[in-house]
Amino acid sequence: MMKTSKLLLAAASLALAASAAFAEDDKIVIGGALSMTGIQAPLDTPGYNGAQVAVKYLNDNGGVLGKQVEFINIDGKSDPVTVGNVAVELIDKGAQVIVAPCDFDFGSPASREAQSAGLVGISTCASDPLYSSWSLGDKQFTLSMWNTTMGATAADFAFTEKGWKTAYVVTDQFIAYTKSLSKYFVEQFKADGGEIILEDTYTNGDNNFSAQLARLQALGKKPDVIFVSSYGTDIGVIIRALREVGYDAPILGGDAYDDPAMHEALGEKFGNDVYFVTHTWMGTGADPEMEKFIGLYKEMFGNDPDTSFVSTGWDTIMMIAEAIKAAGTTEGGALAKALEDGQFKLLTGDLDYGTAEEGHVPNKAAALIELKGGKPTFVGWRKPESLPKP
Repeated sequence: MMKTSKLLLAAASLALAASAAFAEDDKIVIGGALSMTGIQAPLDTPGYNGAQVAVKYLNDNGGVLGKQVEFINIDGKSDPVTVGNVAVELIDKGAQVIVAPCDFDFGSPASREAQSAGLVGISTCASDPLYSSWSLGDKQFTLSMWNTTMGATAADFAFTEKGWKTAYVVTDQFIAYTKSLSKYFVEQFKADGGEIILEDTYTNGDNNFSAQLARLQALGKKPDVIFVSSYGTDIGVIIRALREVGYDAPILGGDAYDDPAMHEALGEKFGNDVYFVTHTWMGTGADPEMEKFIGLYKEMFGNDPDTSFVSTGWDTIMMIAEAIKAAGTTEGGALAKALEDGQFKLLTGDLDYGTAEEGHVPNKAAALIELKGGKPTFVGWRKPESLPKP
């Protein structure tokens, strides 16, 4: 009886192991460590939704290499350690490509695990130049433009297009993204001929901007433009604090501003003269394929997409699919070469990667958005003629 029980237990264990491994010969399995909870969720959750739309579209149209595509995401919980552990779990279960969170600090652990396993890893929208083959390995990429482009686009728009000659800069010390975005804005603004009247810092989560305001007020003069590099709900806190004491200069920032909750928090009163650089515009005028995507998204979720981070998820999956077709395989080296050699027409703009020696630099344009009465409007695509060095 005991021997029979042991055989039954062994059989059950094998069945569990088989069900736990989700890679099959007739499937292409993409593993995701995107964060559905925590501070990273407003960027990763839309990307996850966009990825789901892409997977359904691919499968409805014959899959990739004659195989169905499966995207398995495990919540990274906005925690770098969890993200790394999730990537290990996905790889152990047979994921052939890894999709990493939309930030270097949160996403790089997933790409490091992908590199260790010889797999391609792609962040949906990490923009710090640290997200490169230089620091993560020759099979690692990000779909996003780097902050060199994002910061330079904002600076050129301010100085060259708008004629704003002086700037006040606030840098949230939260993560690499917030720090490098300000760095590249300042470099380009100075190179254009602008003057930074004050650079100050902020600590994410403080929810108190009084000390910074005191330092700004002590200057006795107002800037032409204010560049605020922050993250999450703190962006709204800083903007409201500036506006409430009479600083009415235009405010500039990066793609972390592309958050409907932040727009709603600013509302009609405070959501004006705010500009941000992001990945695309979710409406007419951005890309000929956008209308089709919005229709597919609405069919799946019942509402229109309200942030460009949705399109980063679609683009990541569609680009992976295109590269797999070109390579004829998901093998890491061949797939990485297909990504390097390819030129991709995406909702987030045309993308052409540099070589591994060049960091897999994502050569790409940026979308410029303005808030009017708390509602986003499309200013247009921008691509700086020169960039700060990463």
